[in-house]
Amino acid sequence: VQLQASGGGLVQAGGSLRLSCASSGRSFSNYPIGWFRQAPGQEREFVAAITWSGGSTYYADSVKGRFTISRDNAKNTVYLQMNSLKPEETALYYCAAKPHSYTTYFRPEAYDFWGQGTQVTVSS
Repeated sequence: VQLQASGGGLVQAGGSLRLSCASSGRSFSNYPIGWFRQAPGQEREFVAAITWSGGSTYYADSVKGRFTISRDNAKNTVYLQMNSLKPEETALYYCAAKPHSYTTYFRPEAYDFWGQGTQVTVSS
């Protein structure tokens, strides 16, 4: 499955952005999807994930209550609504698909397919 992330940009602290992860593949709705981010010199870290049906969602503690992940399988798209953004959340944001529902949602190693990333910059 091929993924394309979009929606990044420059926003002031406290602002909002909505990221999109789109796929042209017919099997997109079969895949759990995760969002990760990576700042320069740092490891890729988990942000949020959603099951193939959208019935369950998972969040990093640092974004709970501010970020919301959702999906529209009819449009082959997963969204990440980010509110109250902080400067330390400046990073390249990636979406990824993992082939198995039973593996962890929190580790990048569980995901086989990655989009190209979209840059989010939060100014102070």
